[in-house]
Amino acid sequence: MNTRLQQFLSAENITQSQFADNIGVARASISHILAGRNKPGFDFIESLARRYPTLNIDWFITGNGKMYKTASEPAPAQIEPAPDPFDSEDLLFPTSERPAERITSRKPMQSTANKKVISKITVFFTDGTFEDYTNI
Repeated sequence: MNTRLQQFLSAENITQSQFADNIGVARASISHILAGRNKPGFDFIESLARRYPTLNIDWFITGNGKMYKTASEPAPAQIEPAPDPFDSEDLLFPTSERPAERITSRKPMQSTANKKVISKITVFFTDGTFEDYTNI
């Protein structure tokens, strides 16, 4: 793989340092790969594929095929990451109000069809006490 990396750097006419900066890895890691001391890991290859979308990753990993993808080759389907269930407030809070506003205003939450609604929150304090908030 170190030979293919060197071939790619020559084809792109970039230095090891430029390449490392382009894909966001330590410069020393490129030197280690080129010297054959280390092999690139998944994060390295993923960064390479994102930064250089015309590079044939199959060629880079296995040596099979050509260095660059051809124009007639279909682009791989983009895989979108699954939504983070903890990143969406409307899963927990059916209205547009922020959680802090709900606790301080103590407005009752409105039920919506097919959604679970928070009915009680318990806040624990460092002194060992706690407070329950119901019908928030």
